[in-house]
Amino acid sequence: MNDMIQLMQTSVLFILSYVLQTVSVSVCIVLLMVAILTTFNTPVNLAVMAAECYIAVCMPLRHAQICTVRKTYVLIGLMWAASGLSVLLDLLLLLAAEPLQFFHSRVWCFRDNVFRNKQGLEKRTAANILCLVLVWFTLFFTYFRILFAAKGAAADSGKARNTILLHGFQLLLTMLNYVRPLVEQALLLLWPNDHAHIVFASFVMVQIVPRFVSPIIYGLRDPTFRKCVRGHLLCGRRAGDATSSSVRLKFFLQLLHRRRTSQNAPRKAA
Repeated sequence: MNDMIQLMQTSVLFILSYVLQTVSVSVCIVLLMVAILTTFNTPVNLAVMAAECYIAVCMPLRHAQICTVRKTYVLIGLMWAASGLSVLLDLLLLLAAEPLQFFHSRVWCFRDNVFRNKQGLEKRTAANILCLVLVWFTLFFTYFRILFAAKGAAADSGKARNTILLHGFQLLLTMLNYVRPLVEQALLLLWPNDHAHIVFASFVMVQIVPRFVSPIIYGLRDPTFRKCVRGHLLCGRRAGDATSSSVRLKFFLQLLHRRRTSQNAPRKAA
């Protein structure tokens, strides 16, 4: 759900930047706060999922007691509350730093154009560093604990290790968001006339691709989904299915020919 909201919100922002180019600062702040909130939640979600894998493999007897539905909802609420507190602090710093006329002006709706005060930038850097350190520590801790524990459940531990490696890869893709401004500036120096294309490519790589990795890989693990995707990629059915269909069609045509022959035989006799 978090990734769905994040994709929808960032897509709206990106379309607005192309269609309207400039929007009111007040409207832009509301849209940006939702996008920032869901973006901040993404690495935290990966850490929580890795912790759940660790509990399932290393503490299987207590998994049902620890990972209950009620505790899951409480944890999701705490995650959103922590992210919301960070975004609220950004808003308070913005209100304290900018004059009232700024909120009635129109800007190109990007985070760096709105949350541009020095204190906000320092707070954002500190929050990102703290979040990434905690998430990477959680991923490394859970991976190596699973690696050295649960030797009797090799299949389960192997699947959990692969899942955590997937989360690490997603986190690396998510970290592209922190180096995006530097990369865009470097590309603009090489191709100054292709600003729109550079921004669009950056949006796809930073916002779209990291959110598609997990659904695709988790979906390909499912035999039914994998069979369906394989059928679509092969533009229809497999060779065995096509052969059996041709055999059934040939048998039906032969049966139809025999029936017509049997109907025409009494007419000829008459």
